[in-house]
Amino acid sequence: MSSETKEKSGVSRRDFLGLASMGAAVLSSFTLLAGIFRMSKANVRYEESTRFKIGMPDNFPVGTVKKLDDKGVFIFANDDGLHAISSICTHLGCIVAISETGFQCPCHGSKYNENGKVIGGPAPRNLAWLEISQEVDGSLVVDTVREVPVGTKFKINV
Repeated sequence: MSSETKEKSGVSRRDFLGLASMGAAVLSSFTLLAGIFRMSKANVRYEESTRFKIGMPDNFPVGTVKKLDDKGVFIFANDDGLHAISSICTHLGCIVAISETGFQCPCHGSKYNENGKVIGGPAPRNLAWLEISQEVDGSLVVDTVREVPVGTKFKINV
């Protein structure tokens, strides 16, 4: 009776398990080789720099307010110097607009005073004051990652 069963199935259990284990070994070898070839290619992500030039100090006379939409920053110039405030709402990342009392988010209604402090709405944090520095060539640079204390101004040397 066992010879009849063997003729019907064609492949014994032992042969099937042997073929399955050989297939698993070949598949894992190909996976290992693919991983080795993948390691030779660098995993580089190209991101926009957090530092960007805003121009020369002469571009910012006293009383100037410039909004750089593409960078998400306001630049203010007054008698004390320059300061940069982020224009990105701390609630959900909308771009805030200047209002009579300071700044306001058009999306969800967060309100900030002229220093970026939250005075109303769902925003959990104040707007960030960003570092302004000067390059060797004299151009001004804003770094959106480096926050400075509120009230920090960049003094322009004339």
